[in-house]
Amino acid sequence: MLGRLCRYLRAAGYDAVCASGGRRDGELLRQCHDEGRYFLTQDQLVHEHKAARNIALILPQGDTDRLAALLTAHFQLDWLGRAFTRCLVDNTPLLAADDAAKAKFPQDAIRPDEPLRVCPACGRVYWQGSHYKRMHARLARWQAARF
Repeated sequence: MLGRLCRYLRAAGYDAVCASGGRRDGELLRQCHDEGRYFLTQDQLVHEHKAARNIALILPQGDTDRLAALLTAHFQLDWLGRAFTRCLVDNTPLLAADDAAKAKFPQDAIRPDEPLRVCPACGRVYWQGSHYKRMHARLARWQAARF
């Protein structure tokens, strides 16, 4: 339900895990408690779990912009301070690309003034292309709306 929001939280540099595999709410809530995480959901029934207290935030149905505004108000999020430091796919902190990663990347796409980053877990390479620019523009809008 909140996969897109999870990707944007990761794009903003937040450690965000997206539930998968059909795990039960109670199990996920315990994991959040053990790991010091918040549990974001749109499932109203989560409040019935004792483990949801002080961990679960029930979000309304809405588009990603609306949900981001609610999270910004609730957590005072900084959408740009650590932007693009995590893998959008697996949440791993990104590293500066080494020569081996750069060699796999089209040389005409590399700009010396823009960082090239790589995920050490999945090998995905990140650069400041059009997808980055669209996501960054959205994060910048959310950041500007904070004030």
